[in-house]
Amino acid sequence: MKLEPVKHILGISAGYHDAAVAVVNSQGDIVYAGHAERYSRQKNDADIHIDMIAELGQYNIDHVAYYETPWKKQLRQWYSGQGIEWSRITTRQVLQEQLHGFFGQVPVTTHGHHLSHAAAGFQTSPFDRATVVVIDAIGEWDTATIWAAHYDARDKATYRKLWTQRYPRSIGLFYSAVTQRIGLRPLDEEYIVMGMAAWGKPVYTDTMQILMEENLHVGIDHMFLPTAKDTDIAASAQAVVEQEIYKLMQRAQQFGFSPNLVYQGGVALNCLANRNLGDYFENVWIMPCPGDAGSSLGAAALAYGGRIKWTNAYLGTNISGEYPVLALVDSLLTDKIVGVASGRAEFGPRALGNRSLLADPRGPDIKDQVNEIKRRQQFRPFAPVILEEHVNRYFDMPVGFVDSRYMQVVGRCLRPDVYPAIVHVDGTSRIQTVPDDGSGIRQLLEAWYDRTGCPMLLNTSLNIRGEPVVNDRADADRFERLYGVRVHS
Repeated sequence: MKLEPVKHILGISAGYHDAAVAVVNSQGDIVYAGHAERYSRQKNDADIHIDMIAELGQYNIDHVAYYETPWKKQLRQWYSGQGIEWSRITTRQVLQEQLHGFFGQVPVTTHGHHLSHAAAGFQTSPFDRATVVVIDAIGEWDTATIWAAHYDARDKATYRKLWTQRYPRSIGLFYSAVTQRIGLRPLDEEYIVMGMAAWGKPVYTDTMQILMEENLHVGIDHMFLPTAKDTDIAASAQAVVEQEIYKLMQRAQQFGFSPNLVYQGGVALNCLANRNLGDYFENVWIMPCPGDAGSSLGAAALAYGGRIKWTNAYLGTNISGEYPVLALVDSLLTDKIVGVASGRAEFGPRALGNRSLLADPRGPDIKDQVNEIKRRQQFRPFAPVILEEHVNRYFDMPVGFVDSRYMQVVGRCLRPDVYPAIVHVDGTSRIQTVPDDGSGIRQLLEAWYDRTGCPMLLNTSLNIRGEPVVNDRADADRFERLYGVRVHS
């Protein structure tokens, strides 16, 4: 008897920034999820790369799901004075542009931007019922939404929109505009503003709050606060954004739908603001790719209908072979800094041990050395990756978080004197905890702990500023050659 090939749903987020695709099979398994920029080597690439399309050829795609409604987006662009792109009015037009007809005439479904965000979070979460909050720059028209999500009697995910905030008022657009005002790249380097905030004082919050009411789609005038320090602008913007986020969380809590929070959208990457989410909800789930790229998985989840089987974020390109635990430990002991490119690439903006630059967190000069390798500003902090059972000995975890497996929250470091390389100027660290899951990074931490008595390492992405994270072995070889750091696979 001939077996029918397993069918697959292809979810796509593309055409704006940080294009990505996700593939879900008929059992709800995520068989692949990856970022176009890792293939093209162009940071935040908006378009699906031809090599990525070729990699998708191994799957029997019988359905394509797109993450937003093009005609609604075009209407909003017309309203905002950006004009209409007539060649991108329909989903079929966009997919033809992105996939070059690769999947022919398979069924196509189109899903709303914020609904795709919501589904990426809820259908990968451990919850049967949750309040979903989505905050980003902009979808078609929505800039923040609150949803009631649950599974019905047939285990189909259902969503009811409880509240929406619409363009032009936008927390995400505000933060991106501030990013540009400081001289950084909007829709890319907002995380630098977050790190910079700790070095400044929030002395301009009243002025910033007025800005929140304006249309910031075209940015902030370069003469806005012309004599202000960039650090004070960053601190003020962070304070205003946190205030706005917590207002929304309070509103979401007051609906009383569920004590479980699913939080999505690009603003959910602000791990400094995330530290207080436990003040509003008992349990929190943030999918590790909550921005637009993650909505490729959200669109696929909506087309699938039910719960998606989430196990970890290692969903991208595979570099075969055993995780090089012993080689990494030896290199760390001798060189203090080492790269690893092994197994499947992480889905999301943060390296979690498979495409990482790792270092001993105890040296007084390690942070400066790693920042120099990565061509980053010296004030930039680094994250600790720690055996999960040891986290409470070294960090004060915020309320509502018993772990932080995807670097989604900051906590106060209890021993900054011993681990200076992973502590920011405000005394906090962006924590990654690793459970006893048999992963490569878990095995490495166990071996490192056995050899040194230290249960953590410094972990940052294997790239330099302005470049995408290493994807395959050829990228790793190039990194090793150009930047003088041994990369083990």
